[in-house]
Order: sequence, then C-alpha cells, then structure tokens
Amino acid sequence: MADVRMADVQTIRKDPYPSRTQERPRLIDRVDPVVYGPADAGPLSAEQVETFDRDGALIVPNLIDGDELARLRARLDRLVADPMVRADERTVIELESDEVRSIFEVHRSDEVFADVASDPRIADAARQLLGSDVYIHQSRINLKPGFAGAGFWWHSDFETWHAEDGMPRMRAVSASITLTDNHPFNGPLMVIAGSHRTFVTTMGATPEDHYKRSLRKQEIGVPDEDSLRRLTQQGEIKQMTGPAGSVVFFDCNVMHGSGGNITPFPRSNVFMVYNSVENALEEPFAANEPRPEFIAARDVSPVPRRS
Repeated sequence: MADVRMADVQTIRKDPYPSRTQERPRLIDRVDPVVYGPADAGPLSAEQVETFDRDGALIVPNLIDGDELARLRARLDRLVADPMVRADERTVIELESDEVRSIFEVHRSDEVFADVASDPRIADAARQLLGSDVYIHQSRINLKPGFAGAGFWWHSDFETWHAEDGMPRMRAVSASITLTDNHPFNGPLMVIAGSHRTFVTTMGATPEDHYKRSLRKQEIGVPDEDSLRRLTQQGEIKQMTGPAGSVVFFDCNVMHGSGGNITPFPRSNVFMVYNSVENALEEPFAANEPRPEFIAARDVSPVPRRS
C-alpha cells in the first residue's frame, strides 16, 4: 500500500469520520463508545466515569504531590535548559519567541517521565476508560512560560490523529499532568463539554510535512467558527483548572484549546496519550505520508502494568 496516495485510500476504506476532503464543514454524530470498560474496573469512581462519559473530560485534583511533584518539576527544568534537548527534532520552539513550546516522546527519552507513563493511578484509569491494554500513542510536555506562552486554537485531537496518523476509531484518551498551578488566567486547558460526541470535519488538504508547522501553529485541521458556535450552544466551555499535581483526563475527540499566557505565572503540563492496543494506526486517512514515530507511535507494545 506504500504507493497508494491519499485520494485512493479514501475510496478503498470505509471512513465514518471523513475530513479535509469535502467542500464544506459537517457535524457527524460519533459512532464509537466513549467509555469502553465497566465503571468499576479501575481507580476512577463510578461518578468520575459518568462525568467523563458526559463531558468528555475529568479533572482529578492533587493526584501527585510532595517530593514526587518536585522531582517532575526539576526534571522538566533540566530538559528545557539542556541545549541538546533544545536542538532535538522532538522539541518545538514558539513561532514568535525563542521559548520552548513542546517536547515530544518524553516517555522514551527520559526515565522519569517513562515512570509517569506507567503510573497505575494514570495508566489504569486509561485502561478502565478504554476497556483494554493501552500503549502510548504520543507523549509531550507543553509549556507556557510567563508573558511568552502562546495559545493552542480549538481542535479535536482525533481529527488530526485520524487524518494524519491513521488512528481508525475514537478509542484514545489523554492524561494531562499539571506541573504548575493551572489558574483561569494563565492559559489553562478549556473544553467544550459534550463536544466529544460530535465529529467536526475540517477544510483544506493536508500539506506535505504538515507537522513541521502545525506543531508551532495549527491552521489545517481546525474547526470553522460556525461549527464552534453550534458546539457551544449544546455544551458549556469549561476551564480545567487546578493545583499542580492534578490530572486531567480528556477524550480524544473533545473540542479543546487554550489561550495565551500574558501573566508572570508559567503553565507546564505533561501529556500522556493512551490508545487502545485494539486501535492500532493504519495508513493516514487524509495525508499522503504518516507523521514521524515520535509524534505518532506505531509500536503498540502495551504499557507495563504496575501494582
């Protein structure tokens, strides 16, 4: 299938979530479950699972604290200051400043964050929600330094993972571990509650090597303003704020974004994206070539289980 181009792939496979191939945006009802496992099969309570199923996002306050949180913060500071990390292709620099925006594949490049990926408080919750063993589809650190942290425009992760990575179905969940306090005023994650049940198609063909620009500023694969208005008429915008050490679990298709940080207070989060081992990546649905492994892993080896 190596020489089959994107247009041919679209005709060969039946795609319940077509995007970047149509003349106008559409809202498509989700055909996949949100929660795949039983509510009592992991560390999340039945009430927490219900919240996740309803809103597409859930915050668990103070899951990590004390020396453990201090260790993660110190590791983050060390990575950001390391010139070799800064020069690595897995590190993204802000478009309009010289600040580090993101560092990808930290679960493979750093033993401290590898431990975070398999932490049972987090990984077991992902298994509970997805109803299977999981692997790390993507890991990254997102930083918003004081006064210089740019925002992330509204988007569904699944739209990109489906179009550019070939993730076939909505069976992935992100865990965002807050390493700094996430206030309402320093650019916290925002979600449109309930939007995970609607897939928003986007316009514009995927450019070659799109990831090289989209990781700094995404312009293809983002929803139109009218679709966003319609989503907010159905569900409210919620700020996922909380003290450092909290964990936000959010569905792969929930519409989310964040504003810039013009305050002195930095905002740094570590993201672990868990995908079901039963949802392995295929050929991209709307791109000619898959993105690199450090952005979209094709090794579905399960995250080790820890007690």
